[in-house]
Amino acid sequence: MSFSKTVRKKVYDKFGRRCAYCGEKIELKDMQVDHVKSIRQGGTDDFDNLFPSCRSCNHYKRSMDLEGFREYLKTLHERIAKNYIVKVGMNYGMVDLKPFDGTFYFEFFNATK
Repeated sequence: MSFSKTVRKKVYDKFGRRCAYCGEKIELKDMQVDHVKSIRQGGTDDFDNLFPSCRSCNHYKRSMDLEGFREYLKTLHERIAKNYIVKVGMNYGMVDLKPFDGTFYFEFFNATK
């Protein structure tokens, strides 16, 4: 989906130039506009349904709704721990996995306003 420069800039500024999900700082050129509720699920191009997203979060969320994405992330640490190299890192104390607390950056951002 292609958005005008004006819309992209407004979406980019929406949460302090950070990914709405993980909170990482992103450059405008790297930002992806995510539909919080996907078009496939009846979402629209209305501004309220558009969030700035880093490539990783947008790719990982795919067309999940917000609650589906939240639940998927809550088990991510379990899937990561099954990876051989991660297990080695854990055994040597180099990797410490913890579960996602369920709070997206935009929820924290909105709560501090």
